[in-house]
Amino acid sequence: MKHLLEDSANLLDAAYDAGLSGPGRLHDLFVACEAVTPGEFKARGRGLTITYGFHDSPFGECLIARTDRGVCWLSFVRKGGRKPLLEELAGAWKNARIVADPAATRPLVARIYDPGRWKSDRPLPVLVKGTNFQIKVWEALLRIPVGTVVSYEDVALYIGFPKAVRAVGNAVGKNPVSFVIPCHRVVRKTAEFGNYGGGPARKKAMLGWEASLAARP
Repeated sequence: MKHLLEDSANLLDAAYDAGLSGPGRLHDLFVACEAVTPGEFKARGRGLTITYGFHDSPFGECLIARTDRGVCWLSFVRKGGRKPLLEELAGAWKNARIVADPAATRPLVARIYDPGRWKSDRPLPVLVKGTNFQIKVWEALLRIPVGTVVSYEDVALYIGFPKAVRAVGNAVGKNPVSFVIPCHRVVRKTAEFGNYGGGPARKKAMLGWEASLAARP
């Protein structure tokens, strides 16, 4: 982890410069991120139907939710079971109609967890709801190359708010589409893993899995 962080100060800029031939942009190209409008943000999902399902993943059971415009939620089941995740989803989209439909969300599992399906010509649509600052942070996370990590300070510097490290940490923690928007690739500058909503063991597993992908010829 320390070795990966040594050259991370300009890692995000390098990811931008890599071009389509650069493997570092694989995850970025896999996702098409759209933010809700200010009016939609205020409406808190009014008039929106969200379908959800619980599914197995390489990192344990997860809750995936989607709208007609894309995936709007992905979180992992923790010790409290499924109920807290549903409450978090409902709290984020208070006025939306939320319907269980695992058949509708099941096809997303392979798209998300199978790198062979990460295609730039058919990116996975993602719909996020957050403040302008949060969205700026989440978009920056999509630039972190697969198999690498950056610090919270790196992200703050990259988005042009070098003193807003704590705010960056809060935004990373509020990422509504875990793994797809790779908040697990952000660690403390001391090389500690830091907090992760799905738990530190899951974060470690994700980073190890991605390191193996990056090592492939």
